[in-house]
Amino acid sequence: MTLTVAAAGCSSASLLGLSRPPIAIGFFSAPPVGLAPWSGGAVPAGCVFWDRAMSGETFYTAVSDHHNCAVGSYVLGIELPAERAHELGDTLTFMDAHNYVSMAEVPGIPTVATAPQFIAFGPVDADAFVADVVLLAAQPAQAMLIYEASIRAGASTGLTNALGRPACAVLPLAISTGHTSISLGCRGNRTFTALDESEMYVSVPGDKWASVVAALTETEVADATMSAHYAGHKATFE
Repeated sequence: MTLTVAAAGCSSASLLGLSRPPIAIGFFSAPPVGLAPWSGGAVPAGCVFWDRAMSGETFYTAVSDHHNCAVGSYVLGIELPAERAHELGDTLTFMDAHNYVSMAEVPGIPTVATAPQFIAFGPVDADAFVADVVLLAAQPAQAMLIYEASIRAGASTGLTNALGRPACAVLPLAISTGHTSISLGCRGNRTFTALDESEMYVSVPGDKWASVVAALTETEVADATMSAHYAGHKATFE
């Protein structure tokens, strides 16, 4: 499926061809002005908020809204309440015992450097707050175009950052490196969200997003040119 920048008159952040819109995620020390707090009740994991934002909702969460996912809280730099602090160790021990994540892997999991007090979510086109990171659910061919545009925009190198689990670690990975990063989407995330089995996540640093979008048109032209070239080359062998 082709990924194209929206026609003139639409927001530069509007992308066509994705199953759902890209979302902005922002970390704050105070409630973001003009945003409503999350009012949907308790959720099993913070990635549920990704799903709601991709469905068009804009809101902010408090750290307590993330406490039901011990690993997700760890990734976001959120400390669990004292009475629940054991849940991180319990979860990691369970994962290790069932050969999902080994304890040796834990120190290498990217985490948010400075713990936020509030986290905002919403479609990036809403432009409701400053995004620390932009997240997209993309098919591999779409992810390839974003990767190519990211290189053109100075938001990536030829060796792209990628990880599998936990999926939420792709947020601090993109922020800390300043490069577009990819998550294959862990089993927990795929259970808690509507991410299709054919999709994965692409995470773009918020301050690089506009440049990546601007580079997409040129990237698509180059991709179409190469597609025609390869088709012609293939035809000579048929």
